[in-house]
Amino acid sequence: MWRTLLPVLLVGIVFFLAPRLGLQAWIHPNSWDMLAFFACLGFLNYRLVKWGLADNGDKFVNFYLGSMVLRMILSFVFLIVYFFLGTLAIKHFILQFFVLYLFFAGFEIAGVYSNLRHFSEKKP
Repeated sequence: MWRTLLPVLLVGIVFFLAPRLGLQAWIHPNSWDMLAFFACLGFLNYRLVKWGLADNGDKFVNFYLGSMVLRMILSFVFLIVYFFLGTLAIKHFILQFFVLYLFFAGFEIAGVYSNLRHFSEKKP
């Protein structure tokens, strides 16, 4: 669970400090909504992967790939909803969204590799 909270805390600190350092032009006004969305996605992914690791990890690949597809679909839905709500500076919003998407995906992949290392040590 720590690997899910660490990127949320890091990005939250950046979002909090940016206006105080005069960097508010780099942060979209809806950035806290994005952070909440990615925190929920991270928790959902954590639960799905943990569920897939049950029973000796037999279903791990199916659950992991399912969580990746779910993450992509929910991300598109999130972007479409904010597009139709008339978000200001939509290009800036989409750019920041995809930067956060890649950032959180990197932490997720690192977490999954650490789980896979546990299984590779068991096999001869």
